[in-house]
Amino acid sequence: MFLLASSLIAGTLQRLRKIYHTSIKPLEQSYKYNELRQHEITDGEITSKPMVLFLGPWSVGKSTMINYLLGLDNTPYQLYTGAEPTTSEFTVIMHGPKLKTIEGIVMAADSTRSFSPLEKFGQNFLEKLIGIEVPHKLLERVTFVDTPGIIENRKQQERGYPFNDVCQWFIDRADLIFVVFDPTKLDVGLELEMLFRQLKGRESQIRIILNKADSLATQELMRVYGALFWSLAPLINVTEPPRVYVSSFWPLDYEPDTHRELFLKEEISLLEDLNQVIENRLENKIAFIRQHAIRVRIHALLVDRYLQTYKDKMTFFSDGELVFKDIVEDPDKFYIFKTILAKTNVSKFDLPNREAYKDFFGINPINSFKLLAQQCSYMGGCFLEKIERAITHELPELLGSIGLGKKPSVLSCDTTGCGETPKNRYKKH
Repeated sequence: MFLLASSLIAGTLQRLRKIYHTSIKPLEQSYKYNELRQHEITDGEITSKPMVLFLGPWSVGKSTMINYLLGLDNTPYQLYTGAEPTTSEFTVIMHGPKLKTIEGIVMAADSTRSFSPLEKFGQNFLEKLIGIEVPHKLLERVTFVDTPGIIENRKQQERGYPFNDVCQWFIDRADLIFVVFDPTKLDVGLELEMLFRQLKGRESQIRIILNKADSLATQELMRVYGALFWSLAPLINVTEPPRVYVSSFWPLDYEPDTHRELFLKEEISLLEDLNQVIENRLENKIAFIRQHAIRVRIHALLVDRYLQTYKDKMTFFSDGELVFKDIVEDPDKFYIFKTILAKTNVSKFDLPNREAYKDFFGINPINSFKLLAQQCSYMGGCFLEKIERAITHELPELLGSIGLGKKPSVLSCDTTGCGETPKNRYKKH
């Protein structure tokens, strides 16, 4: 059964790689999508394990929570924790045959891993990236990423690398995002607001963790719970708010006269949530590639529209640079975005920021692109038709082939080896 599951996973990922390389990547490269979103997909990323990302202010218990979930407390593998800001690096905790630390520059240079694109953020960042291999059963099926705590009133320049851009890279690739809060420190400042703006569109992956809950009395905990939602409501503009887990994720016993049973149930629910992400690995990968393909298609349609408008406005006596500057400065005057919405199957919520195209065309001259109608060949077909076929047929069919809709306990657990319902061996007694 395990060999069957492994072959199913390998076969599905191989088909996914083929769809990406033959139907999506040609259009992506032709219209330089990576220079707009800085999102280049590698084979290592397609085949990588699910990623769980831990975000939040400093000293809220992110590293402590990882230690607890993996049972690393009082072992050589334990992440360093403390009351002061202790995590200054992006720490990737992954599986390995023995305890091993891997420098960021080595991780970025290894094309077989999913982290090679991080090299574009510069050497200063790679010095703040570290990998830790741990021989832990759970890490055979998932990768954890610990992040530096958000410190308000601290400028990005002081970090020496583009912190928000790096966070966005991990957010775009995370299967589950734990945003951790300390109930005694609920201030929402500019850096936290920026973080939640970056999380837009990823609401289904977000889980809010109200950690250290046993440090408050019942009435005060209820007041803090309400205050947390009040603070986050303007930042998470969705009908259904993210799931909030209320507990204390560390190995010490709960404080007396607190909601022990509630905290234990919350802990089990969180573990089941984590297990579900592992079970849905293949579905999430396919959905991720399809979402990427939709964005590439929209970008190509927009560049094509900019180019067609430019050609329509050019005359023999026109100054090409001035003509295009007028178009890119005020695309709405030329109905660039409205035309895409009217003529194509595109949601207005999926359109990129107009300002992004000023920068994009600042480094990519409009004349360096071809119209979509010219991106066809007799043998290879048309780039646009291939990516649309992948979005509407190939990827949904691949999703259906792995048994989407069947009970996870029947198919997904057999497929991923998730086994029985998760149990925390380090639970308080």
